[in-house]
Amino acid sequence: MADDELEAIRRQRMSELQAKHGNGSNDQQGQQEAKQRDTEMRNSILAQVLDQAARGRLSNLAMVKPDKAQAVENYLIQMARYGKLAGKITESGLIEILEKVSQQTDKTTKVTFNRRRVMDSDDEEEDE
Repeated sequence: MADDELEAIRRQRMSELQAKHGNGSNDQQGQQEAKQRDTEMRNSILAQVLDQAARGRLSNLAMVKPDKAQAVENYLIQMARYGKLAGKITESGLIEILEKVSQQTDKTTKVTFNRRRVMDSDDEEEDE
């Protein structure tokens, strides 16, 4: 009797684990699909907003500095959603936007030197 009950509990637990694992892969697949839809939506908005030369410049920037390109894309998409863009942005217009984003995200670095005061062997020679 105990073996039958134990076997039933094992089967139930196994089915729960399989269901949980199956849902995990479906959830992961759903996340990938959502990410793909988001990427397609971003690309379609950028295609409507930018001309060919500007898109080329933005893709070149994305290869070198992906975080800055992402910031510019977010800025352009936000401007397009609020209707603040009159027409397609040319390459010169994109350069102006890049300069604005660069000014906002400039990081100033400060280097300070903490010099340790150590007894130097030269000091000993002077004492003699």
